[in-house]
Amino acid sequence: MKLASLKRGGRDGTLVVVSRDLSRAVAVPQVALNLQAALDNWSTAAAQLESVYKVLNQGTQPDAFPLEPSSLAAPLPRAHQWLDGSAYLSHVELARQARGAKMPPEFRTDPLMYQGCSDPFLAPRDPILMSDESWGIDFEAEVAVVTDDVPMGLGREEAAQHIKLLMLVNDVSLRNLIAPELSKGFGFVQSKPPSSASPVAVTPDELGEAWDGGKIHLPLVSRLNGKLFGRPNAGNDMCFDFPALISHAAKTRNLSAGTIIGSGTVSNYDRSRGFSCIVEKRMHETVEQGSAITQFMRFGDRVRIEMFDKEGHSIFGAIEQTVGRYQPPGKRD
Repeated sequence: MKLASLKRGGRDGTLVVVSRDLSRAVAVPQVALNLQAALDNWSTAAAQLESVYKVLNQGTQPDAFPLEPSSLAAPLPRAHQWLDGSAYLSHVELARQARGAKMPPEFRTDPLMYQGCSDPFLAPRDPILMSDESWGIDFEAEVAVVTDDVPMGLGREEAAQHIKLLMLVNDVSLRNLIAPELSKGFGFVQSKPPSSASPVAVTPDELGEAWDGGKIHLPLVSRLNGKLFGRPNAGNDMCFDFPALISHAAKTRNLSAGTIIGSGTVSNYDRSRGFSCIVEKRMHETVEQGSAITQFMRFGDRVRIEMFDKEGHSIFGAIEQTVGRYQPPGKRD
């Protein structure tokens, strides 16, 4: 099934069930007011939501209404946790190659992960508002899972059963703030502003054979200012699948229902498939040509991130955002 959150209904939005073709939706207050409430009671709520989804797709749901993407918040507008991995070592290797560094051997056995800004998650059509273009504004096209309650110390095999939903993420990064921030030896804060999420989150069964229990075997398509930027396959070259990432995250903590875990930038060793972020293309240019050519995003630039099934239908809807200039409250030009 496919689930989304309307912007109305307070900070957590209003839960709606969305038709498979993304054209219609229906609110389900009799099941849960918002998606977080449904995840808190998933063992009961899932079956009730699935029943609504079946009727909605049959076209016989009396309270259904046309779905307008601009009316949607992120599926979880303020998630309990956002933990982002770096599961595609093709991305990590290229980054180190571009600066003449070797890949530490432990990177192949122990996932990289950081804890990012989960409150708020930007809506799929919200602008990316920044005060300064010189910060190096970049998009990162990713896939992510949403879990129910995950106990601490869970192994990889057990972790797979805790994947309840999947979605897309644009993990916005400010590249020129990353190095000075990490040089302090503590971690990301200013260089990792709020990320955005796809219009809908879907249960794994919606992906059919493209979902193998740990990876999505479909291209993730990114367009920058209307031009194709990349379509790497999310199932190729993913060195740590989602159960492995969940187990890694839960090594020393419980994960609450509604935890979102990202794959990191989707990246393939086959560079002819393009890229899922600007910095990876710049690194490739540095290795191949001696210097980076592609510029980071500027005010007015547009990014679109989407995934399609084998018949060409959008699965999650599109993240489509424009970079804009942030104006502090009360300040005028």
